[in-house]
Amino acid sequence: MQKTRHIATVSDYNAIVDLKTQHPLVSVIDFSTLKRRSQPAAHDIQAISFGFYAVFLKDQAHCDIRYGRSSYDYQEGTLLFIAPDQVVSIAEDDEDYAPSGYVLLFHPHLLKGTSLGRNISNYSFFSYTVREALHLSDDEQQMAIESFEKIRKELHHGVNKHSQKLIVANIELFLDYCVRFYDRQFISRDHDNVVLLHRFDDLLNDYFAAGKAASAGLPSVAYFAEQFHVSPNYFGDLVKKKTGKTALECIQQKLLSMAKEKLFDPAKSLSEVAYEMGFAYPQHFTRFFKQHAGQTPTEYRVSISES
Repeated sequence: MQKTRHIATVSDYNAIVDLKTQHPLVSVIDFSTLKRRSQPAAHDIQAISFGFYAVFLKDQAHCDIRYGRSSYDYQEGTLLFIAPDQVVSIAEDDEDYAPSGYVLLFHPHLLKGTSLGRNISNYSFFSYTVREALHLSDDEQQMAIESFEKIRKELHHGVNKHSQKLIVANIELFLDYCVRFYDRQFISRDHDNVVLLHRFDDLLNDYFAAGKAASAGLPSVAYFAEQFHVSPNYFGDLVKKKTGKTALECIQQKLLSMAKEKLFDPAKSLSEVAYEMGFAYPQHFTRFFKQHAGQTPTEYRVSISES
């Protein structure tokens, strides 16, 4: 089994690339300024996890990064976002090479007491898989580099009472730009995304038609993401951008529609309907129906019988 090497701090990463630490919680590295170095044999390369956030900007196709068994060969101008404790393995394809590109590293402790600290979970692309990396246009790549350079220049001023506020503000601004860039990428892949959404609707219908709800329980966002071989966060963001609803809301809307259809059959008890819909307990079904339909299943049955 492959062992995972954990790089706990930003300073530890800096030491690995032989770079002086200017701030213990944040670093911007321009790989082109580093010395040429030899790469260990492939069998010596271990999986890596970080104790901090990492954003890699690669401008040459030198490395192969893997999450589990999924790999991605970098194209020019690609951003990859890695969250703390996410396991990746990185292997360069040359034994002796000159690295290029940038990496932004920042520790969660840097964000304490800041708006970014409160909202970092909203940047869901930190949970995307490697195949869902952000491919930049030339203008976007230049903007990303300018953002990195602003942070790097601020680090050169040394640590003072203004440092955290200014550095975190620049990181937050950069991540907000990345949200815009991902919106553009979703749009540029519009045809594929429309096909995926149609398949999502078909899979939802099939889930109930095949009786999976009764045997496997309520359908989940993770289940459908797995069917499309994408991460749950990527799938959820895609559905939200195309429909205005979250993936969970779409599933719940289908659940409500199917439940109403089943309630038309007076031969079915409420318990039978609940179990067929995937609810473990009838009271859970009643609570769900009341929340989304504004009335209980019994009240709904009475209303349709009177109409």
